[in-house]
Amino acid sequence: MRTKAPLLAPIFRSDGQARLLSVLILSRDELSLTDLAERSELAYATTHREVERLLNAGILTERQVGRTRLIRANLDSPLLEPLRKILLVTSGPVALLSEALADLKGVKLAFLYGSYAARLQGAEGPPPQDIDLMVVGDPVMDDLFAICDQVEANVGRPINPTILSDDEFRKGSRFLEHVAAGPIVPIIGEVPWR
Repeated sequence: MRTKAPLLAPIFRSDGQARLLSVLILSRDELSLTDLAERSELAYATTHREVERLLNAGILTERQVGRTRLIRANLDSPLLEPLRKILLVTSGPVALLSEALADLKGVKLAFLYGSYAARLQGAEGPPPQDIDLMVVGDPVMDDLFAICDQVEANVGRPINPTILSDDEFRKGSRFLEHVAAGPIVPIIGEVPWR
């Protein structure tokens, strides 16, 4: 089933196509169709159709290893760098924060909320001006802010981290009730409200 064009980047034909390209172009990984479908959160048949379109356009390449087709971004395509820049701004925050925060000690839970998360989830509204990040745990603050600064430089939007201890998160607040009522995008761990 075809999904609507993503609100943050309506130049892509569907949200699924944008997710698939994000996985391949931002990670520069070479993946089987099955792994690509899983990482893109798409049905296998949808992944197969999108990959065929993108192979025909020269944006992706493939190689056969036994019976497995391995797919990757075509590093020789003149479209690759412009697409990478667009994807960094639209879906890059999730990929880049996931990778960077996975290595940061003390982070038990991290997720996006607010207008950026809402647009990623398909909610109509004006383009987000910033990215709201909730981090639960006890990371080294300087390291967390350095990660946010680095990702911010790549995606072109300020990242505003809110850091709560485990106790503060469990205790809750009106602010957390408000956050829980809106769209969220998981980065690290499972958000208890989903």
